[in-house]
Amino acid sequence: MFPVLLRHADFVAINKPADVSVHQDQDSDGLTQQLAAQLCVSRVWLVHRLDKPTSGVLLLALNETAASVLAQQFAERTMQKTYIALSDRKPLKKQGWIKGGMEKSRRGTWKLTRSNEHTAVTEFKSSSAMPGIRLFELHPHTGRTHQLRVALKSIGSPILGDTLYGGTPADRLFLHALNLSFDYHGEHFDITAPADAAWQPYLSDGL
Repeated sequence: MFPVLLRHADFVAINKPADVSVHQDQDSDGLTQQLAAQLCVSRVWLVHRLDKPTSGVLLLALNETAASVLAQQFAERTMQKTYIALSDRKPLKKQGWIKGGMEKSRRGTWKLTRSNEHTAVTEFKSSSAMPGIRLFELHPHTGRTHQLRVALKSIGSPILGDTLYGGTPADRLFLHALNLSFDYHGEHFDITAPADAAWQPYLSDGL
């Protein structure tokens, strides 16, 4: 059962667990099929994606019209997204902007370049979670594949558990989609997904 954060007539928001794929796996139904069965509806529509190891707010439409409207809002970048991440490496700077072009690299990874093509823009700030661990608050202003993972690697702080990008091995990837804020048909929605138990030693304010 997926934790339901909000159910509207046109969409539903869930707190996606880490290591759950939004696509159908070879050995099991995909998230959309499982969620449709849970909600007793014939179908749900993905309007954006989270990487398999990333947890947090995932928004899905409950009809085709809403799917088109919400997907367009993501495409037009009117959705306000907040993520949190942990790293055990000190960043080159504690806050600011990370900007650059995104290019494919080796082994399914991406890299940040000085190119103006496929630009990725991330706003961030960081603080000490505990000795040797920094907590990052991230606001992506674009929606590139692996954007946040590449951004933190680029400032010397790969995400804890992100071995694909040089992070220290951990039980999971410590990247969580904390909040999604948007307007829909004149109504404002502000949806927060509590971080799971693995995060609690690092969080002081009950996120």
